[in-house]
Amino acid sequence: MKLLLRIWRQKNARSTGGLADYPVDDISPDMSFLEVLDVLNERLIARGEEPVAFDHDCREGICGMCGLVVNGTAHGPSRGSTVCQLPMRNFQDGETIVVEPWRARAFGVVKDLVVDRSAFDRVMAAGGYVSTHTGSAPDGNAILVPKAHAEAAMDAAACIGCGACVAACPNASAMLFVAAKVSHLALLPQGEPERASRARAMASAMDAEGFGNCSNHGECEAVCPKEIKLSSIARLNRESLRANLLSEETP
Repeated sequence: MKLLLRIWRQKNARSTGGLADYPVDDISPDMSFLEVLDVLNERLIARGEEPVAFDHDCREGICGMCGLVVNGTAHGPSRGSTVCQLPMRNFQDGETIVVEPWRARAFGVVKDLVVDRSAFDRVMAAGGYVSTHTGSAPDGNAILVPKAHAEAAMDAAACIGCGACVAACPNASAMLFVAAKVSHLALLPQGEPERASRARAMASAMDAEGFGNCSNHGECEAVCPKEIKLSSIARLNRESLRANLLSEETP
């Protein structure tokens, strides 16, 4: 395959970036998208040019590090997949592929395709914990959890915090991410002690980081590599309302 990669290049957070064209050939349709970027970087280095900076780690769709907007879609055209798992057979020979970083005020560009997603870490630190005793694992049947709650909690816990929901949302909202984190703890008995304070703290931290508001476009669900559902946002809204009502009742 021969392709033209139109990639966002930006020296640092203070500089003005822009798109640069890089033709690449001898690309196998079985390569992943990140492997193509590896090939490009090897050729750039061989020519004495600066390689393209991009985030990656596991390359198995687990860690969520690989955050790229490919042809206007977070993680590219494959639904329910990260960009590291995106095969090149999704593209046509001779195609021009535009590659950009996540676009959000809360995700500042560090260099090229690398953005600072530490805002997610601060949101998690605000309430993503449980005050249960640590030690050896309890018996699996010691704490009874309704099957529906257990499955919904596991679905929400699948969130890998990649930030695709923010990149896809026209408002750069982090509601799907926060909803997933709040949901999976609120549905389990281990998360009950901090249930109200968690919803308030994480929602407040989200607003403080500069993320936008949810207006139900549904773009977040469409690009989420773990296919977290919009129903999680409805649960977050219910948890926030419950927390506010409880705070009003507290003398």
